[in-house]
Amino acid sequence: MARDIIDDRFIGALHLRALTHAGLEHDPAAEHTAVQAGTLDALMNGGYEGDTTLAELLRLGDLGLGTVQQLDGELIVFDGRAWSAGADGSIRELPLNTLTPFAVVTHFEAMVTEQLVGPLTLGELHARVDELAPVGSPVLAVRIDGEFSALSLRSVEKQTPPYKPLREVVAHQTEWSVPSASGTLLGFRFPDATAGVEVPGYHLHFLSADRTIGGHVMNITVESGSLAIDPCDQLHVELPDGVGLGVPGAADRAEIASLEGGTAN
Repeated sequence: MARDIIDDRFIGALHLRALTHAGLEHDPAAEHTAVQAGTLDALMNGGYEGDTTLAELLRLGDLGLGTVQQLDGELIVFDGRAWSAGADGSIRELPLNTLTPFAVVTHFEAMVTEQLVGPLTLGELHARVDELAPVGSPVLAVRIDGEFSALSLRSVEKQTPPYKPLREVVAHQTEWSVPSASGTLLGFRFPDATAGVEVPGYHLHFLSADRTIGGHVMNITVESGSLAIDPCDQLHVELPDGVGLGVPGAADRAEIASLEGGTAN
């Protein structure tokens, strides 16, 4: 098993493991980890073909997000099942043999819970989660079940070879607004040091209670809901062949930092 630390800030805080595909044969629940298939850097460079099935992914976690083969929709893993939000706004539950080039999941066990009374903007929600997070938690898994308004969501069209870089794909992404919805907002907060491996900061997807609305969240207001936070102290990353871990340069960091602002998965 290869092992790398992407940044000194991880030492004593976040254990980042680079795994071969066979390295996924472990027990993440016992280790309290987030497990990731692929890297953001590979996805940004057009790596849209996956080698991890959803069956393998769901064995490693019951809550998470990402994308699916050929960027065919935003992946939402919720209560051990997987859905995709397509560029046309449609939601479909995915078969277990579906492949993913990029996804992160965890076996979610709430350590912190709180009832939220809104309205809370997305920025206010981030601040509240930051306040409640256990000290020294480098990665947070977050779930909010409740009532939401002013949803701004996005997805991208399924891609075909030859694949364009992600920045070109998302220039033609689909964005839509939903006035209000009941459902679940879920995802992760990653530290800056994971740039190139993951999206630094908050990465959130939404799925409505009736399974008709979903996607990557660009903006949202929490009217009321139950917040649950699960800190993870390890991130295990399954690397595709030929992909390594490294620290991105300034230009790459700037592009990665723009992903939550409407420019990527």
